[in-house]
Amino acid sequence: MRNLTLLTDLYELTMGQGYFREGKHEEIAVFDVFFRPNRLITYSVAAGMEQATEYLENLHFDESDLAYLRSLGIFTEDFLGYLKNLHFTGDVYAVREGEIVFPYEPILTVKAPMIQAQLVETALLTIINHQTLIASKASKICAAAQGDVVMEFGLRRAQGADAGTYGARAAVIGGCNSTSNVYAGKLFGIPVAGTMAHSWVMNFPTETDAFRAYAEAFPDNCLLLVDTYDTLKSGVPHAIEVFRELRAKGHEPKGIRLDSGDLAYLSKEARKMLDRAGFENTVICASGDLDEYSIRSLKEQGAKIDSWGVGTKLITSADLPALGGVYKLAAVYDEDGAEIPKIKLSNTTEKITNPSFKDVYRIYDRATDKAIADYITRHGETIDESEPLLLFHPVDTWKRMTVTNFRVRNLRTLLVKGGKRTSPARPLMEIQKYCAEEKGRFWEEYTRQDMPHIYKVDLSPALYALKSEMVEKYGKGD
Repeated sequence: MRNLTLLTDLYELTMGQGYFREGKHEEIAVFDVFFRPNRLITYSVAAGMEQATEYLENLHFDESDLAYLRSLGIFTEDFLGYLKNLHFTGDVYAVREGEIVFPYEPILTVKAPMIQAQLVETALLTIINHQTLIASKASKICAAAQGDVVMEFGLRRAQGADAGTYGARAAVIGGCNSTSNVYAGKLFGIPVAGTMAHSWVMNFPTETDAFRAYAEAFPDNCLLLVDTYDTLKSGVPHAIEVFRELRAKGHEPKGIRLDSGDLAYLSKEARKMLDRAGFENTVICASGDLDEYSIRSLKEQGAKIDSWGVGTKLITSADLPALGGVYKLAAVYDEDGAEIPKIKLSNTTEKITNPSFKDVYRIYDRATDKAIADYITRHGETIDESEPLLLFHPVDTWKRMTVTNFRVRNLRTLLVKGGKRTSPARPLMEIQKYCAEEKGRFWEEYTRQDMPHIYKVDLSPALYALKSEMVEKYGKGD
């Protein structure tokens, strides 16, 4: 396992030395990870918690780390001596990987000595921001595919090896069936998929020779790329010729792949040709700069495509290249263990934080088992399911509703206690299944691609009152 302790911004360490000098380094602090609204964010799929846990459990400064920090000439020897024995000893509360999450709600909270909680900010954000971004994009792409197979093909276009590898993991959480990334397949147990490139076809005297050679090499997994020269005049007819030879030898072909051109037209014509030749069960796979928008359009055009290879626009989340998750101080504790809530104010209302150590609940209608709203409370608040519950908008408080016949679920669990994980890692396909099940508990109006309803994320009266009081107090400069 790589030691990622120095995967941090310098100011985390300079603040750490400042806390150490002021004697505040062991003060217990609470920090929240959350993201703010964006016009392209309808919902997000939380991911990266497993890698975040691994990072925290392995947090330590080795001799080379300390030597490098010493060479910078800005850190004192007593502080470096303190870092030599530093490990993460705090607690982490987080939603499960695959959870459907929304702006403003803390998807992960760190409660730890100040210097530890501050140090881990950058790494936690880069891990969770990236994987949540890609899992969310994959979820939207898979929704557009309407149950068809979706293969993640993005490694060669990813912004580096880690982005391609952990992006593949996140894409599977979001719903992808497989990846072309063999390394990710080995690391995470993801099914791998892929056949040939255009170079294979070009490297033989004729297209038929190329197809025949591939069929002989993989008689039970023969899927041919048919657009190297001319899809309908050359590729599909030659594929059918080889498919007949394959069938005569007792094997059934798998299908064809289209990678360019008018995919709607080509797929419909190719389907007719394959069916007429007796290959009704062969699949047509499409690839080539696809995303949820182009897949939905192709579906609307009646494209005869069975599976989708999605690369660049998935692995880079092309239309939303950053989630924008932040890490903000919510509280500290005095020597007696009493909470001192903290708030960040801003002239931009959306940037005012929610103070205090918090819990996040999801409210479901018992009759339909569909989610109604998420409800952020101060830590330890309870919700009586037998009593009506008032929900109101955290800014436009006149927008309100009372719900009855509901159930609640605490979205977060104690992921790390005293620096150690509380439960073993879950298999990736189990996480994917959980994500699909939980997404199914939302009305389509909240998760649709175009002009979705805004899902309610409300504050409890106690948290709202605390926030209002602190805004009033610190807004006057007190």
